[in-house]
Amino acid sequence: MPIRGGTHSSLKWHLQSEHCTFFPVLDDAQGANHGRRMSEAAFDQDAWLARIGYTGDRAPTLATLNGLILAHSHAISYETLDIMLGCPPRLDIATLHAKMIAGGRGGYCFEQNMLFRAGLRSLGYRITSLQGRVVRGMAIDAPRPAIHMLLQVDLPEGRFLADVGFGNLAPTCALRLDPLVEQETPHEMMRFIDVGGELTLQARLKQGWEHIYRVIPYPRYDGEYDIVNWYTGTHPDTPYQGNIIVARPGADRTRITMYNARVTIRDADGRADKRWLERDRDYHDVLRGDFGLTLSDADIDRCVAVMKAKGTGDAPHPFFA
Repeated sequence: MPIRGGTHSSLKWHLQSEHCTFFPVLDDAQGANHGRRMSEAAFDQDAWLARIGYTGDRAPTLATLNGLILAHSHAISYETLDIMLGCPPRLDIATLHAKMIAGGRGGYCFEQNMLFRAGLRSLGYRITSLQGRVVRGMAIDAPRPAIHMLLQVDLPEGRFLADVGFGNLAPTCALRLDPLVEQETPHEMMRFIDVGGELTLQARLKQGWEHIYRVIPYPRYDGEYDIVNWYTGTHPDTPYQGNIIVARPGADRTRITMYNARVTIRDADGRADKRWLERDRDYHDVLRGDFGLTLSDADIDRCVAVMKAKGTGDAPHPFFA
């Protein structure tokens, strides 16, 4: 599709698919990291805090961090629907702001933690960007690629993990990066186990301690996230291409997860109540009502059509159990 007018401007329209929402973004020639630094410096802190409903103290303390993680997790759902619509996610802050703050949408790990990182830095937190190896439903030492974004927050009390982007098991408070310490969260009990120098996050559920991901203890550049984001957003074998995947924490230590037609409400002990959507209209009601997503009828209908054509149905997926 040709772009008419303004082709030599520093802004252009990012066109990927007839189903995408178009946001103005910096020209690629200016450099993704340069654009991300510029937009992060101009981050609209007030708009973010209003979107997540946080009205507490803004001092960069552990208490504030816990409040921000809880508020952000409840307000901005994990979701991968843009990938179903043929729109690999962009990670510049301007696009994330337009989508997740102004646009009332959610996002997946890179989007969520990029936005959260910008918010934390705007408040004065010291952040180290990390990656993780997802081992949910696998052996704890499984040879896994680094496909998950994480944040280390350095505080006077020590080093803490912040992660608002792991779907149905993202920690809903900061976790001290120390092994063998059981840590209460607003939802599950969690802990880290050292596996070959990588701390493995575990959650205690109905069947005992379950592995989530291993934390790689080395700083990452944003370009590395761009590469992995492109892989997870475009590779035909990733589960995001054909499946409706949405999650958010709920009240009373519950979590709600949607995997295609299956909607699961799980309590902190791992007991699950499941139901299956029968009518196409049910998808509209759940995505907008239970997950608070601002989506057009056309986009929801398109996702349902892609799910019916390419999805795995009710087959379990270890990441989204």
